[in-house]
Amino acid sequence: MNKGSTRAKHVDFIIIDFICVLGSMWLAFLIWIPEEEKKLFLNNYQALSLVMVLGYLFAVFFRPVHSGILRRGFLKELEKIILMNIFIMGVLLSYLFVVKITYIYSRMVFGLFFIFDVVFMTITHCIWKKVLIHKYSAYANQSKIMVVTYRKYLDDFLELINSNNQGFYHVVGILLLDDTLQPGEKYIDGIQVITKDGMLEYFRQNVVDEVYIKARKSDASSISNRFLSMGVTVNVTLNVFLSELNNVSLETVGDTTFVKTNINPITLGQQLVKRIFDIIISILGLVFTGLLTVFIAPIIKKQSPGPVFFKQERVGKNGRRFKMYKFRSMYMDAEERKKELMSQNQMQGLMFKMDDDPRITPIGKFLRKTSIDEFPQFLNILKGDMSLVGTRPPTVDEVEMYHLHHMSRLAIKPGLTGMWQTSGRSDITDFEEVVKLDNDYIRNFSLLLDVKIIIKTFGAVLGMKGSK
Repeated sequence: MNKGSTRAKHVDFIIIDFICVLGSMWLAFLIWIPEEEKKLFLNNYQALSLVMVLGYLFAVFFRPVHSGILRRGFLKELEKIILMNIFIMGVLLSYLFVVKITYIYSRMVFGLFFIFDVVFMTITHCIWKKVLIHKYSAYANQSKIMVVTYRKYLDDFLELINSNNQGFYHVVGILLLDDTLQPGEKYIDGIQVITKDGMLEYFRQNVVDEVYIKARKSDASSISNRFLSMGVTVNVTLNVFLSELNNVSLETVGDTTFVKTNINPITLGQQLVKRIFDIIISILGLVFTGLLTVFIAPIIKKQSPGPVFFKQERVGKNGRRFKMYKFRSMYMDAEERKKELMSQNQMQGLMFKMDDDPRITPIGKFLRKTSIDEFPQFLNILKGDMSLVGTRPPTVDEVEMYHLHHMSRLAIKPGLTGMWQTSGRSDITDFEEVVKLDNDYIRNFSLLLDVKIIIKTFGAVLGMKGSK
């Protein structure tokens, strides 16, 4: 079962393969090249190892080398690895032919590299697959999916889904399109059954990563669009015309092919770059957070006795909850006093904002004005709960009041900054405008857009625009 983009979900295998390719290359070099010649040819083989890595990257990006890797048996895995290494050798030989320096390199080194890489990749793939299968078998790590179909197809559809499950996912809900629920019928085979009318409440209270749909074209189209408006990844059997859906890819489960579609067009390369950038920036950000804490913590505690850091449960991707951290900028009774101040809320909709909020401490006003209160969120970014750029992370009580189209904001990880933050932040008083900005970001994602948002964020923070 797919857990996101086929390539993006296997970044771990890409890293393992990188290590195998480079390790095999240099092991072959050390074994075969005489000691007295090693220094002489070291630079040449360094260049060659780079070519091999590029060859591997070509294989990953242009061939589905990791498609279905967790379901592949040993022989199929060995076949894929051999073909991958043949592809790498093809890139290598093409390079040597173009530069015309084949006499420098030993053919035995190439042969040993091929053998070592096949052996190392096979062993490491098998070991890592066992680790992942054990990991994903834990309920918390499983992908949560919903099955959508008619009652007459339900038994066969559930059998299809479950027969291809190796512990990677868990069916958490059933939606019957023909509304054939019997009085008092809440579960089928131990799985909760919901109706179309109960969809919104179910999604508010539960995590759903993907839905799998088997339905007639008219029903499948309408229900797919409804799920997509909520930001959920949708898999539809091929009786829906591909032209009616965006961001389409194909997913095979057993002998049945599904159409996968979602509102976020992010690719493997983009996800990998985005995550690496998040990790690097979050580490640097945490260093600054530590330095700031030394100076800020005593002032926070003096003005309002209590913890230096404020943590609050927020809702992340597809409804996953996490603890978000900030420097505390309010008095300890802020949440209780919020109810008294709701009549002064300046936001139209589900968020709360007001000028001169009396719950904010004097140092808190400075922290918010300069956005320094957000620095502890670099820990959330490092943990993977958030990203540097994304949507605004909503509170639990906000999500409980969401309408269906608001759920689309949960299609990606929330961010430290985003379209909303760089478009006026507190100057925006309509929640629907926040939703529109978040959806614009999700549907039009690109790394260039992330860069533009980060640049705008610096401008907004330095100019203290829209921050209250």
